[in-house]
Parts: sequence; C-alpha cells; structure tokens
Amino acid sequence: MRHALTPHSHDSADRFDDALETSTQGIRTLAWSFLALLGTAVAQLVVVLFTGSVALFGDTIHNFADALTALPVGIALALGRRAATRRFTYGLGRAEDLAGVVVVVIIAASAVLAGYEAVRRLVDPQPVTGLWVVAAAGVIGFAGNELVARWRITVGRRIGSAALVADGLHARTDGFTSLAVVLGAAGVALGFPLADPIIGLCITVAILFVLRDAAKEVFRRLLDAVDPAAIDLVEHSAAEVPGVQGAGDVRMRWIGHSLRAELSVTVDPDLTVTEAHRIAHQVEHRLVHTVPRLTAAVVHTEPATGAEAAHALVG
Repeated sequence: MRHALTPHSHDSADRFDDALETSTQGIRTLAWSFLALLGTAVAQLVVVLFTGSVALFGDTIHNFADALTALPVGIALALGRRAATRRFTYGLGRAEDLAGVVVVVIIAASAVLAGYEAVRRLVDPQPVTGLWVVAAAGVIGFAGNELVARWRITVGRRIGSAALVADGLHARTDGFTSLAVVLGAAGVALGFPLADPIIGLCITVAILFVLRDAAKEVFRRLLDAVDPAAIDLVEHSAAEVPGVQGAGDVRMRWIGHSLRAELSVTVDPDLTVTEAHRIAHQVEHRLVHTVPRLTAAVVHTEPATGAEAAHALVG
C-alpha cells in the first residue's frame, strides 16, 4: 500500500538513501542504548562504593564493557554510509561483519571472565554485605541490559544488521550476569555462601550458549550465507515477470545490512537487445519490491534456445 500511494524509483541515489536511513536507525539505537547502559553501570557503581560487593563490581565492569561495544558497531554503521568508490566498489558495508566479529570476541571474553570469577570465589569465598541493596542493583542491571538487548536485537533484525544483533545478544549475556548477582545474594542470605560462585558457573554456561548463537549469526554472514527461502522467493518472483520463461543461477550476498542478487532469466530468442534489456529491468524492479532488504539485482538474460554455444565460450 505504501508503494502504491508514495512515488518511488530505483536509481542508485534512492537506494543509497534507503541504506542511509537504515544506518541512521542503527546508529540512533546504539546511541540511546549506550546511554541506557552507561546510566545502569553508574547506578551500580554507586551501590558498589557503599557495599563493597566484589560480585556487583564485576557486573558493573561488564556493563561498562557492554556499553563500549557500541563503539565498533557504531563505527561500522557510519562507514557503511559512505558511497561506493572505484576502490571499494560495493562500499564499506562489510565493516559491519568485522564489527560483529569484535562483538563475538567480547562475548567470549565475558564468558571467560565470568567463569574465572566464579571459580575464584569457589576457591576463596568473599563475604558480601548489604545483600538487599546488592540484589536491587542486580535487578537494575538485569532490567537495563534486557531492555537494551531487546532494542538492539529488534532493530538489528529489522535493518538486517548481524553486528547489531550480536551486540544485543552481548547485552543479554551481561543481563544474565546481573541476574546471577541477585540469585547469589539470595543464596548468601539463606545461609549458603557458595551460592554466588555456583550460580556464576551456571551463568557462564548460559553465556556460552549466547556466544554460540551470536557466532553463528556473524560467521554465516561472513561466509555469504542467506536464507534459502530468499533464493526461492527470487526465483519465483522473477519467473512471474511477463516475458520471462525461466529463472535460475541465483546468487545472493549481504553487503552490510543490504542484500544484492545475481541471476539469469531465459527469454524469447527472437527479442531484440532493447526488449531483453527492458525485461531485465522489470525483473530487478519486481525483486527490489518483493525481497526484503534487497537493494540491487544484476539480471542476465539468456535466449530460451541456442544459448549453449555462447556458454561454451566461457566453459
């Protein structure tokens, strides 16, 4: 309906404007979530200064670190806004994938640190004072991280940014760490001082599961993986364009948070070059409107019969 009521076109300037819009959404999300996490960490730090809780101090450090992970993703989104050049012919959108790798490394480091702290507390238990205040600060940390995680993951999936999704998953891991502080404080209050490190080990396992999901998302993107359903959608949509007798050889890849496609369509061998060219652009027009996040498609036209000789030239 929006396309029917709003004028639209498909030139490169308009597509670049769409890319800028999605990058702006991502940067805006990172900026606000950075402020939210920074406020959460500062609030926890105040409690640490009054209670001397080592566990809460570690959680506070995690939250500060999580806020800082917005920097590589934000830089990547900013780089992706730059127009393509003769050296970087697809632009710098793949910087998002590199930022995703940085986020995955930070999640892994968080898991190692959480596991180390848990084992250290098992070997050398630390007394915790002001348990109710510590628990309240842990709840604040969990709520702040979960809010930011949902925000980043939702926007990341909406604009197709694997790096932003991974950063959201990282915020969720720190939320789990904050929850561990609450559960640990409850265990200590009930007379079981080892509850804090034991729960810390359980949270480390949970972080490893989150790490697995984030790594899958990022490394699939690095290897140019796409949803097979998107390939099917391209083939079916292209075949429905008048004048197209078949579609195949579809290849797709992510450039930042935008998709690009290459495909071949077979047409009547008696068509002129101009007519075949027009059909190719009709196919691209349809695909850009049909396939989510697709911004460009290179369409190769082939005659329905007699193409074998031409194929032999590059065989």
